[in-house]
Amino acid sequence: MGDVLAGIHATWEFDTDSVLIRFERGIRAPKLFQSLRERRVPHAALSSVTLAPGKRGTVVLHAVPRPGADPLLEAAAGQLKDSCDPYRLVLPAERETLAEYYADELRALLGPDAAEPADRFLVAAPEAPMQFKAYDARASFDGDRICFRWFWTGASTAKWKAGDQTFPVTELSGVEWRSPETFDGYLRLVPRGLEGAVPGPGTGAGLGMSTDSGVGTGTGTGPELGTRLGAGAVQSARPMAPRPARADQDPTAVICGLGYGPVHESLPFAAAVLESVRRSHSAPTAPATVLAGAGRRDPADIAERIRYLGELHQAGLVTDDEFSAKKAQLLAEL
Repeated sequence: MGDVLAGIHATWEFDTDSVLIRFERGIRAPKLFQSLRERRVPHAALSSVTLAPGKRGTVVLHAVPRPGADPLLEAAAGQLKDSCDPYRLVLPAERETLAEYYADELRALLGPDAAEPADRFLVAAPEAPMQFKAYDARASFDGDRICFRWFWTGASTAKWKAGDQTFPVTELSGVEWRSPETFDGYLRLVPRGLEGAVPGPGTGAGLGMSTDSGVGTGTGTGPELGTRLGAGAVQSARPMAPRPARADQDPTAVICGLGYGPVHESLPFAAAVLESVRRSHSAPTAPATVLAGAGRRDPADIAERIRYLGELHQAGLVTDDEFSAKKAQLLAEL
C-alpha cells in the first residue's frame, strides 16, 4: 500500500507484505513504546484487524497478532495494559473514515492461516545485549547467556548461598514474566527438564517478601504466568533440584516491582530471552552447565560480599562450612 497513518504515540507505515510501526519517543508516550522504538509486523503475523471507539474523542485501530507470532506478547501473557499494547493505534475521531479504509485493506491481506496459532515467531524480538536492575540483582543478556548478579542489599540468603548465576540459553526451555505492576512481579527462567514443574502456592514474591533480607514477609497467590516451550524439549544431562515456590528464594528468578525491573525494561528482556531460547531449540547443542561468578570481579565488590557473608555467619544463617566454602569461592574470583 505504501501509505502512512499517523496516530497518537505511533505511526504505521503500510508496505506490501508488512506494517512498520514507529513509536514516538516523546515524554507522554508510554515508556514501553520508547523502549521498542519500532517494530515490523508481517501480514502473516496478524489474525484480525478491528476498529472501535476509544476514549475522549478517539478511535482505536487494533491489529491483533496470531498466538505465538510475537515473542513480546508471548512473554507478556496477557498482562499488558491497553495503553501499552503496541498493536493499538489511537487516532482522533475525525480520522475514523481513513482508519476504516486501512482496516479493510489490512483485512484483505490476511492469509489463510490467520485464525491458526503461528508455529514460529514472525515478529522480531528486541535485540541483545540488554540489562535491567531488579530488586535483588542486575540481570544482563548478551544474546547467548543470561547473568544474575545479586545485590547484597536485596538478595535472600538462598540466592547468596547459590552465588551469582549464568544461564546459557541452550540450557533453558522458557521464561516466565509477571508484571512488576502487580504485587509480586518477577522474571523467572525455566531450565530444561523443569518445563512442567509448577511452583506451589506463593509463586513469586514482591519487594520485601524475603525474611532473609529482613524487610518483611509475604507470598503471592496468583496463578503461574508466563511462557514455556513445553513438550518436546530435550532435558539437560545435569540433575535438577526442585524449584522453590517463591521467586525470592529461587536463583533462576529476579524480583521486579516498585521501580525495579519496570515493564519497559524487564518485558523486552524476557522477550529477547524467549526468542533466543526458541531459536536454540531449532538446532542441537551440547548440554552446558550453569556457571556461578564467571570472570574476574571488582575487588571492592568481593570485599563487600565477604563482609556481608560474615554478617550472615555471625547471625547463624550460614554454617561454618558454608561460610568457608563461599569465602573461598569469592576470593577465587579476584
